[in-house]
Amino acid sequence: MKKSKSIIALLLSVSMIAVLLTGCGGGKIDVDSYEQPTTQTETPAETNTDAAPSELTYASGTVLRMATGYNSTKTGLSFDAEVAGEGVTLADGKTYRAGDLKPTWVEVENVLDIKIEDKYQGNSASNEFDYWKERMGDVDMVSGTAAKLTENGEQGVVVNIAEYLDQMPNFKAYLEANPIVRLSITGNTDTGAIYFSPYFDGVNDIERMPLMRVDMVRKLLDGEGEFTASASNKTAAPVYQPYMPTSGKIDIDTVKLDGSGVETVTKDYDAYGNIIEKMNAAGSIDGVTAVNMLREYIDKTYGGYYGTERSNLFVGQNAAWDADELVALLRCVVANPQTLNGTNSIQGLFSREDNNNQRRVDMFRFAGHLFGVRGLESRQDYLYFGTDGKLHDARQDVETYEALERMNNIAKEGLISVNFMNSADGKTKQYLENDSGFMHYDYNSTQTLYNDPSQGVFDDGELYMAVMVPVACWQDGTNGGNYMRFTESWRSVKTDGWGISADGVKGSQDKLNAALKLIDYAYSPEGMILMSYGPDAFIKTNADGSYVTFTFNGQQMPEIADATRAELWEKASGNYTNYARQFLGSTLSFAKSQAFEFQCTSDVGRIGAGYISTAIGLGTIKHPELAVSSNPWYMSIPTVLPNTKAENDMINKYTQLTSNGRFSSSKDGENLFVNQIVSGYAEEGMGNAAASAAKVADEWGGKQYLTLKQDAWDRLLTYYNAIG
Repeated sequence: MKKSKSIIALLLSVSMIAVLLTGCGGGKIDVDSYEQPTTQTETPAETNTDAAPSELTYASGTVLRMATGYNSTKTGLSFDAEVAGEGVTLADGKTYRAGDLKPTWVEVENVLDIKIEDKYQGNSASNEFDYWKERMGDVDMVSGTAAKLTENGEQGVVVNIAEYLDQMPNFKAYLEANPIVRLSITGNTDTGAIYFSPYFDGVNDIERMPLMRVDMVRKLLDGEGEFTASASNKTAAPVYQPYMPTSGKIDIDTVKLDGSGVETVTKDYDAYGNIIEKMNAAGSIDGVTAVNMLREYIDKTYGGYYGTERSNLFVGQNAAWDADELVALLRCVVANPQTLNGTNSIQGLFSREDNNNQRRVDMFRFAGHLFGVRGLESRQDYLYFGTDGKLHDARQDVETYEALERMNNIAKEGLISVNFMNSADGKTKQYLENDSGFMHYDYNSTQTLYNDPSQGVFDDGELYMAVMVPVACWQDGTNGGNYMRFTESWRSVKTDGWGISADGVKGSQDKLNAALKLIDYAYSPEGMILMSYGPDAFIKTNADGSYVTFTFNGQQMPEIADATRAELWEKASGNYTNYARQFLGSTLSFAKSQAFEFQCTSDVGRIGAGYISTAIGLGTIKHPELAVSSNPWYMSIPTVLPNTKAENDMINKYTQLTSNGRFSSSKDGENLFVNQIVSGYAEEGMGNAAASAAKVADEWGGKQYLTLKQDAWDRLLTYYNAIG
């Protein structure tokens, strides 16, 4: 690799490992002074020695049997028949057929001088591990959830890679620069064991965002005088009740319209009253009346701050909307389809795939943002840290069920899509291309690509983009709570990873060393580029072979080749993640840079994401911190906690709480929270919020589960304090 490429790779490495390590109000970790422990563990990785660490050597052509991939046969190391067809020619000029390794993994073979035998069955990480669990001697590396890999690592089924960190300089450097990442993957606080290589889909950045049909909001709210329409529908009989105050004033810090700084906006409820209270008092009203009520509310409550561009309350850089205002807007949208899409029907809130539980759960994640509830978008189960420094479980919180009750009330008014309520088929593009869907909560890049003209989804002026996260009352330890913007959707170590099978590599130092080398290479500067961008043939280069770069988050990052960009649209309709996983074989695990994805985000997508990025940078959107904070409420929960085998055995007995239980996020699973949004308190013994929380805590093992998780965190915190 040319020197210039190596420099860019180093910049990538720096940008990937740089994290904000300052907690709310203090608790900063000084990375420069951080040292790996020398006396707290007995593993070779943690023991100082005068002898230089041995290198990871192995025989040329060592075979690694890889049961690794990402959730389906289309996103494995090799092409499947559906993606490859009779042969697919890519931007590197090569033709690939079903069974051939994808370009990224061909390059891995070449760079590491190994041979890969693809054993992946095309399952989710959890199911893939379960498939191989009783035949681990048949594979050398395997996908799994962090919890399962750690649990089985403690039983000796998965290799403790911490024992080899001194032979893995790139991976070790990554962990030393990111001590919170190290804690997140520590599986045993006595030994410092690590049983999987972590996967990052971006680090220290927002993940999911609210998305709206901006043009619809503007049609309804902007302009002089009253809103008029030749036809509209009636709003449903009101069910949803006010969440925000009905009197008094609230000051909200918001970004200025031009993004140049922060200013304070006042919600003056004495000037007009709460919009939901007013609408409810009016009962079922026609859509025109509803819009004019909302217009008057915005003018008076915000003292003319938004002028005739009232839509900026929701879609502007200076947005300050809350749950009540959103429900009022949804009532207006659903009651005015004739104005918005020329039909008699429009859906308010929907999920990406209304018949896919993996996407339906985004509805309750959004509920957490609307009503200030922690734990609904946690990095592990439904856990979060309270202001008391203790672990809490959203499934055992009364506030969770109260928020879901509010969502059910929204649904009763017909403001959540018919397909979501019936679990029927309904995908985002179908809603958007038919102008029949208004809003959902999802990933910005994949969902705003529909704005690209090549998709044929929107006409001129029709926009679907990310909008600011809502204002809610968050109980962050301030007196009475804090009306602010907060997102729990914060990128950190993901819940999946790849582990090394102890039985698979048993008796073969070559296999063990090759597997360790693969992990280490993935965290090298060159490996990080490969795992994000694919091989150099897919990256734009100058005449001298150096990378062409652009500025991303303050760093110079490689640009994708023109042929790659064209191919991405041709083969994956502009969806970077699908293209990378299905055709390049990149972003399947390890550390993914957002720089590639950013280049593929639509112009409209970059506008909305830019608003949110500016707000985060200026501090008007708060988020979990990747640090041990002086206010523990702001700490990000580790992806996995170091429970012992005995503890995990106990946890697994609480079957309603396991990944395949009543709170599943898998595609074909069932989730009680989703069910409550649809049907309300329909579960036996869960007739109200208090009873629901109590049943999980007292009958489903919630209290015992939380005690076991708390014990593991206490040990991890002790370990953290000991290593400084």
